[in-house]
Amino acid sequence: MAPFDPARQLSQRTAAVEEAAILRMAQRARDLKAQGRSIVSLTVGEPDFDTPVAIREAAKQALDEGHTHYGPVAGIPELRAAIAAKHRRENGLDYTAAEIVVSNGAKQSITNVAFSLLDAGDEAILIAPFWVAYEGIVRMAGGTPVIVPTTAAEGFKLPPERLAAAFTPRTKLIIINSPCNPSGAIYSRGELAALASVIAAHPSAMVLSDEIYEYIAFDGIPASFAAIDGMRERTITVNGCSKGFAMTGWRLGWSAAPEPVAKAIGKVQGTFTAGANPFVQRAALAALEGPRDEVEAMRDQYRRRRDLVADRLRQMPGVGFDPPPGSFYAFPEVSRLLGRRDRATGATIATVDEMCDWLLAHHGVATVPGSAFGDPACIRLSFAASEADLDEGLTRIARAFAGLAG
Repeated sequence: MAPFDPARQLSQRTAAVEEAAILRMAQRARDLKAQGRSIVSLTVGEPDFDTPVAIREAAKQALDEGHTHYGPVAGIPELRAAIAAKHRRENGLDYTAAEIVVSNGAKQSITNVAFSLLDAGDEAILIAPFWVAYEGIVRMAGGTPVIVPTTAAEGFKLPPERLAAAFTPRTKLIIINSPCNPSGAIYSRGELAALASVIAAHPSAMVLSDEIYEYIAFDGIPASFAAIDGMRERTITVNGCSKGFAMTGWRLGWSAAPEPVAKAIGKVQGTFTAGANPFVQRAALAALEGPRDEVEAMRDQYRRRRDLVADRLRQMPGVGFDPPPGSFYAFPEVSRLLGRRDRATGATIATVDEMCDWLLAHHGVATVPGSAFGDPACIRLSFAASEADLDEGLTRIARAFAGLAG
């Protein structure tokens, strides 16, 4: 009898999902640091700021008041009402509290949506470059990702005719992320309206609008897709506290959707995890209803870092880069450097995956290959890092690229 192999017992859906490249590169950077190597990690999109004091104090008060028990699956009424008010005030969206589902992070909200809408074989259109988790979530839910590329020359924004060409009778979901991780692209209201005109011709498809980087936009508040004429009933809006309020570890997100969809989302969440942490919900309530001075200060700091990164990347021969209008990522185009030989090691750098491995192993700087985001011509750097780390990391990257023979 053959020995028992636990790996053979894994489900096909689990085996079909690869480990996220961001997490893999971040772990490799930590492992090398533990070995005593000098490593600058520009991988994970996590604010290096502490959560604002007023939000932390609200969580402490909630603990002292005993908000430590199970709460409603869809979230406490006060927070759901505050989220609905936020959407009315800032986004021009009229949601009721019954259309809001609070979750354990925006990532769970996206997962809830995928499991609520997708059956086996249903297609979900992903606009490349896209956040790495989208593809795995769609596959876990039984859906089929349909990846539609954009280019740096297009500002990483999808032309409506390319969206139209991607539709099939199986199209059920389109995911739009503005501001975008990893490109930082922001769609204007007119550009969203052009995409909406295509979607309107396909009544079986809904849109997931991921707006988690809403407060990290450098020129006003980005338009919400659900606010485009005719799209309110076709859209699930996902947002959360992680990025704008520097609350990544608190795990608090939400979805806003037409009530039948919101009920299905609540059903999925109730099956998998139940409600979000109640004292964290009280902290989120303080975040949404409190002053935004620290949020604006963080955004200003990200803008300064973006400009620093842009200045340095533009000085590197063979690198293409335009400053992103939002998010805290740089997504430089490096295809002109591929195929070149490292003078020090003799190795040829053929792909962005090999480039990121080489940058980490030989130059001590951790980045993420654009292939993980559906773009094999770019690499991603997070500038949610200190200026000292950015300066040192960019110095190492420039030195590495200068060592490539043409």
